[in-house]
Amino acid sequence: MANRSYHNSAPSTSRQHQAPKVTGVMGPRGRGAGQRHPGAPMSDQKAKTVLKEAVDAVVNSFAKHTQGYGRVNVVEALQEFWQMKASRGAELKGGPLVIYESVPSSCPPYVCFVTLPGGSCFASFQNCPTKAEARRSAAKIALMNSVFNEHPSRKITDDFINKAVTDAKSSFQGSPEDENDPNTSLGAFRFMLEANRSKSMLEFQELMTVFQLLHWNGSLKAMRERDCSRQEVLAHYSHRNLDDDMRSQMALDWISREQEIVGIIAEELQRADDEIETARLAGRELRFPKEKKDILMLACSQLGPG
Repeated sequence: MANRSYHNSAPSTSRQHQAPKVTGVMGPRGRGAGQRHPGAPMSDQKAKTVLKEAVDAVVNSFAKHTQGYGRVNVVEALQEFWQMKASRGAELKGGPLVIYESVPSSCPPYVCFVTLPGGSCFASFQNCPTKAEARRSAAKIALMNSVFNEHPSRKITDDFINKAVTDAKSSFQGSPEDENDPNTSLGAFRFMLEANRSKSMLEFQELMTVFQLLHWNGSLKAMRERDCSRQEVLAHYSHRNLDDDMRSQMALDWISREQEIVGIIAEELQRADDEIETARLAGRELRFPKEKKDILMLACSQLGPG
């Protein structure tokens, strides 16, 4: 019964509450499948209100099904959620530990990041007056996404793959046969989806983060210049974890760029900070921009003075 409660939690929010998407399956042209919403865009304040209501609804629903009524300790609830998944056989890289990271600051608003088992990352989505409140805010948005991710609609199925590829075709200029050729962008997109059949959106997003970083860093372009096929690259990196070795290599690449174009790291850092802040306030998954910032900061630490 407890397992079913995860599935039942997500539908309890209204369609309007589901608008603040947490992850998106990115097509070859970068458009998010299933992220188009009818009607005029909401104001920033309205969007923040809707997001808070959605988060509270899911957190309270989870608490009701697992702990009964009453005030929920959301930090403990998030850890408990992932421990339950591990106990039921979920394959979690590095175990079920949830990791928090507070942004150093001497005054509010305070910001806290939370990284889930597997790598998905979220952050406090409110302006928090204390560090403890920032941690709770981060845990809330992460718990909402964790619970929602258990819903069957968040699994990659054959129907989902066909719909995602069809949606991608509408914005991709190429022949209809491209989707069956893994050396084309559309074909690579289908290949990645099919390789991750039955996985959840969060699991797929974790894989996509690796390829987003490889593209951002110029690694994919370099591999193409060495005549590596897309299929070879996908097959290799689909089983490669984002680790310190990969980050260090990318940091070295940015050090080389900085030596050629002074100031390029500072520009990229500003862009990453802006992306993090936008994603944070919208309650979206933000591992990609955070990893970019971490890699750039690593490069800065290795650059000589001046």
